Amino acid sequence: MASSARSSPLYRALLRSFSTTTRPSHHNSHHHTHRYTEPSSFIGSWDAPSNPREAEAKLAQLRRDYAKQVKEIRKEYIKEVELMRLEKLRKDEARKEALRVQNEERKRLKAEAAKVRAQQRQIEEEEFRQTLLKERDRKA
Repeated sequence: MASSARSSPLYRALLRSFSTTTRPSHHNSHHHTHRYTEPSSFIGSWDAPSNPREAEAKLAQLRRDYAKQVKEIRKEYIKEVELMRLEKLRKDEARKEALRVQNEERKRLKAEAAKVRAQQRQIEEEEFRQTLLKERDRKA
């Protein structure tokens, strides 16, 4: 009873679900390869000045600096996405070209095989014609 329980599909599925493999699957490999940005210098950088105008100016400057950083990060992201799109496009084109070459080769081989069959058929027809002529000559 114990050995049959261990060979059951449910038991094997449970073992797989509790697997402790460190190799990332294709679904979560990005968790291991992702490069995080540096911690923001804005976090914890606020020292409240005593003058409200000075505080307002400092806050406005912090906002401008933060907006600049975000703008740069967005530009970087757009470049990365564009590079990934171009790479995917290149791979798709290469795959399509490989398929086209395979199809051409297959068609060429098919045409050659048809030619060989046609030649074989002509030879057989000629042999049959010769045989008929011999039979006719022999009867006559």
